[in-house]
Amino acid sequence: MKIAVYPGSFDPVTKGHLDIIRRASALVDELVVGVLNNNAKTPLFSAEERVTMIQDVTGDLKNVRVEYFSGLSVDFVRRCHAKFIVRGLRAVTDFEYELQMAQTNRSIDGDIDTIFFTTALNYAYISSSTVKEVAWYGGDITGFVPPEIVDRVYGKIQLLQAEKGSRS
Repeated sequence: MKIAVYPGSFDPVTKGHLDIIRRASALVDELVVGVLNNNAKTPLFSAEERVTMIQDVTGDLKNVRVEYFSGLSVDFVRRCHAKFIVRGLRAVTDFEYELQMAQTNRSIDGDIDTIFFTTALNYAYISSSTVKEVAWYGGDITGFVPPEIVDRVYGKIQLLQAEKGSRS
């Protein structure tokens, strides 16, 4: 059975992420979307919320499983009994970092390969950071995230803005 893991923060999941998930899931028997729970960062959404959002937008993909993890991606890949890590490349600037990570993971476990997907051109400029910034200032994010995610992003941003306003 060919199993691959697509790790990331997905804070929030974007149309670019969903494009990679759909394309990668067509090539493997099972795709595990691994939502990184990184204690060093303060995400907009909890790991559980991010898992739920991805499950909501991938429900039609029967070979996609979503779960969160912490620690090294390569350790999570081993726990999933996967042999492939899926990564998306938006621009040349992503390549240097992703190549370094792929080589590091390969040096840790020589049985794990990384598969790179180039992002569809219409999603190449989208990042989770961009989505959050545009939403923070009241901009339209409907072109950036799946429809099921739009109100969740705006709702979370409004909560943060209200909290920030009450502390001022």
